[in-house]
Amino acid sequence: MITAGIDCGAKNTKVVIRKDGEVIAKSLVLSGFDQKAAAEEALEMALKEANLSKKDIEHITATGVGMKEAPFADDTITEVGSVAKGTVFLFPNARTVIDVGAEEGRAIRADGTGKVIDFAINEKCAAGAGAFTEAMARALEVPLEKMGEFSLKSQNAVPMNAQCAIFAESEVVSLIHAKTPKEDIVRAVHDAIASRITSMVRRVGIEKEVALVGGVARNVGFVKSMKDDLELEMLVPEDPEFVAALGAAIAAAENR
Repeated sequence: MITAGIDCGAKNTKVVIRKDGEVIAKSLVLSGFDQKAAAEEALEMALKEANLSKKDIEHITATGVGMKEAPFADDTITEVGSVAKGTVFLFPNARTVIDVGAEEGRAIRADGTGKVIDFAINEKCAAGAGAFTEAMARALEVPLEKMGEFSLKSQNAVPMNAQCAIFAESEVVSLIHAKTPKEDIVRAVHDAIASRITSMVRRVGIEKEVALVGGVARNVGFVKSMKDDLELEMLVPEDPEFVAALGAAIAAAENR
């Protein structure tokens, strides 16, 4: 059986193709302004990698903020549902899932089958998502991919009080003018995001084991801030940005 899951995210569109329970291809493209075109491009890229054609796919399930822009999908699944499925598949003992992407952060409690028990979403403020890190990277003139490395070099914890991305940028500028080391400011940025996310996690309840997924999980500085704030270790998959697409592909196999 061959199925596909497509995660139409705010920043990137991801596709995972599975055959008989194994991932055989995946792809990622920028969502851009035309999410439908991005979805089609991502699917074609994954099909090419798998040496398949669209007719070989028995069932396609879409998820993500732009899932309605994937007209070739047979059905859809919520982002929370796909993330829970994908995470528990990768980590069967995971019961608490933290998902931080470009525009949203989520805290999810799931059972052993990947079914969602409870969840909370930070969808009204970018200060709890990847967009906040990108904005702060621009303000600090630090390449986004280097933010994690900078954070790990920090020697001092610097409080960041602003709870809004706009005000936080002003606070960052003030810290720069005060000659605060960039490493400490970058750590403060990650600590601020972690604080917002952990408050959601505690709201839904922490059950071990805890997994951290989503594109921001690639940022080692943010991962450390999360571990420090929650005072526990977390499971991080090799490709954290593909977990929702994986969950959608699993759902496709269940719904075909």
